[in-house]
Amino acid sequence: MKALITGAHGFLGRHFAQCLGNSGFAVHGFGHGAWDPGEASRFGISFWHPFDVTVEALATYGGEPNIIVHCAGSASVGFSVLHPFEDYVRTVSSTVAVLEYIRLHSRSTVMVYPSSTAVYGTVDSLPIQESTSPRPASPYGVHKLMAEDACRSYASGYGISVALIRFFSIYGEGLRKQLLWDACTKAENDEAMFFGTGGELRDWLHVEDAALLVREAIGRASASVPVVNGGSGIGLPVRDIVGAVFREYGSSVEPTFSGIARPGDPPGYQADVTQAHSWGWSPRIDWRQGVRRYVQWFRSERR
Repeated sequence: MKALITGAHGFLGRHFAQCLGNSGFAVHGFGHGAWDPGEASRFGISFWHPFDVTVEALATYGGEPNIIVHCAGSASVGFSVLHPFEDYVRTVSSTVAVLEYIRLHSRSTVMVYPSSTAVYGTVDSLPIQESTSPRPASPYGVHKLMAEDACRSYASGYGISVALIRFFSIYGEGLRKQLLWDACTKAENDEAMFFGTGGELRDWLHVEDAALLVREAIGRASASVPVVNGGSGIGLPVRDIVGAVFREYGSSVEPTFSGIARPGDPPGYQADVTQAHSWGWSPRIDWRQGVRRYVQWFRSERR
């Protein structure tokens, strides 16, 4: 079985590649940048293709994979607010390119699209079910929803099999941005101030558990385009996970919060994971264990 992962050089892509490689897939990576063959192989990549995700490049180098996991695209709410058009091109245009490639050159290919909780926007109640009406609050969320709609359009019009996973807050060793990286950096430098109130709820899922859900979604993909939430099912206040990072780091400083939310950040996210559990999947890594692992990795990076 051959799997093609776009954006395989990124944080999500490389962990998804590693999971599928360990499961017996021959994994081809597609995306930006040179990648040392030894490091690529360590993440399960058999072949690395350093090209933009276009119909032409996929037709030339993609072959006819059994599965495509489309990880390429924008990965930042903040970036989308500052650069909405570029965010659109990265997310929506690249998704349509993959779908068009499948339509023209590889109709039996199954596609898994890692979408985002950002499509939900500000919700009225928690936990969030997949049936919740999307109300994205940022260009990032709008573009993810547009990419989802493109998947539905190609599935209904051309019979392409797709599964959508709306991931919540993914973290893990190797992620050099976002909250845990920021918290470790501040703990190391005895800095304490964070955006927001600290009471914002987030649902944290370790990247290894996210990869297992991708593997499960492959067998669920169809022209009906099933949607599943990718989260732990636990709504955790930001102050709790930041405090855990500081304690694990051994910092004597107590985290404080500005009370000012960043544009596009909703007050609360928590996944209803009933559907994911019905697929036979559940997260294996508790957030406390995940924080310990992340802090240990951060310290090893600093050394």
